[in-house]
Amino acid sequence: MRGILILTAAAALVSFGQTQAPRGKLTNTGKPMAVEANCSDDEIQALGLSCTREDPCQLYLELTAVESTGTRLFAAGNIHTSTVTLNSILLTSDDGGQSWTEPVERIRTAGLEQIQFLDLETGWISGQLLLSPARDPFLLLTIDGGKSWRRRNVYSDSRNGLVEAFWFDSRTRGLVLIDRVQTGGEGARYELYESMTGGQSWSVREVSRKPIALKRPPTDLESRGWRLRADAASKAYRIERKQGEQWQTAAAFLVAAGICRPAPVTESADPPPEAAQPETSPPPQTTPRQAPTLNKKGRKP
Repeated sequence: MRGILILTAAAALVSFGQTQAPRGKLTNTGKPMAVEANCSDDEIQALGLSCTREDPCQLYLELTAVESTGTRLFAAGNIHTSTVTLNSILLTSDDGGQSWTEPVERIRTAGLEQIQFLDLETGWISGQLLLSPARDPFLLLTIDGGKSWRRRNVYSDSRNGLVEAFWFDSRTRGLVLIDRVQTGGEGARYELYESMTGGQSWSVREVSRKPIALKRPPTDLESRGWRLRADAASKAYRIERKQGEQWQTAAAFLVAAGICRPAPVTESADPPPEAAQPETSPPPQTTPRQAPTLNKKGRKP
């Protein structure tokens, strides 16, 4: 599912694509884990949400892609309400699913969708801002096995588009296919870009009104012994590994991801009435005193 966002006048005034700090570590105890998600009053107003203290908006986790590199696992997706995408999320585990952290900040209104690792160190994740329509497609790049990520936009300016597919055949050369989604009947809808810098920069290679086929080898995660599955019974996404003929759960994440509600309004108390000042007698008259004269050593003579 790609999130849908109807922009309001208030939303037009904010800078989308801002980030939020990553959350703490999640520990796998065998039960589905719950990611931490909430929203600020600014986000409620900017995104046109109708969340209230009495009737908060439910937040949901959506995982769209899983990748494995040895014992390291990656799960990417977004957090959304029933109407809008709140932000992207990337979860990673260095111990086969026993503990999970977020190695990159969440990107406001964005979703992550496809993951490719060329080797144990070099990888990419595609994403875009899930507005209406989707816009500003980008890739996250890592060269240290997913410990750190850098965001690189496909376009040099802001425009409609989403990453339909991408593929790298080396650490430097890659292709990304962009669907412009809504072009107003003018121009080509599909664009193929090429990078010779590992995704740091992109140049247009082909444009077409008809879909462009991106030639790449089949990427079947299940053939490598992993799969991502939505489980209705537990209301969770399950990351499973094949052991012999059976699929075993390596980790599970609850779909429910918290609630979004405005902060409580703090009412300021009325200031206490001014205390009556007691009547006082005028100070007694005193005879002025001269300051003592001091010698050079600071003592009285």
